[in-house]
Amino acid sequence: MPAFPREELQQMIDRFVAANDRAGETGDWEPLGDFYTEDAVYSWNIGSKWEFRAEGRTQIRDWVFGTEMEGLGKWTYPYVRVLIDDQQGEVVGFWRQLAPLERPDGTTYEIRGTGGSWFRYAGNFQWSWQRDFFDHANAGAVFGELMQNGQLTPAMQERMKQGSRMPGWVKASDFDWYQTLG
Repeated sequence: MPAFPREELQQMIDRFVAANDRAGETGDWEPLGDFYTEDAVYSWNIGSKWEFRAEGRTQIRDWVFGTEMEGLGKWTYPYVRVLIDDQQGEVVGFWRQLAPLERPDGTTYEIRGTGGSWFRYAGNFQWSWQRDFFDHANAGAVFGELMQNGQLTPAMQERMKQGSRMPGWVKASDFDWYQTLG
């Protein structure tokens, strides 16, 4: 992994976080696809049996910021801490997952636990690799609570029904994400 000037990496993450914040405000996540190289890999774990993997800017735009965000319009993912490794050309950002809805008691729904993204920078203000991590069990609990309270969007209900038939879902045994580290 090549080294990059710290200032450039800081500019990159600042631009990305600003676009992430705009997407949360508007519910339009598709513009984030412009932050990835044509051959980028984006992945995350979905429990013990499944991984999500998108290869290339088109799949990232269509699946990560398309089908995987359906039903999550206006959710926000504010970054609370960013760590930059200019020698490796990598960034790790920690974020929260907040729903635009309140519980009957007035508190905001939040997927608790540690959420974050590990990025590899490719230069030219684009990521070549991203691995997200979050507490999958807490996410399931929040979506279950939303459903029980009649607040889970129809689009998210449909996504949950589709489960492993969603685009990009691969069996964990068929995808060794460590190999994508390069």
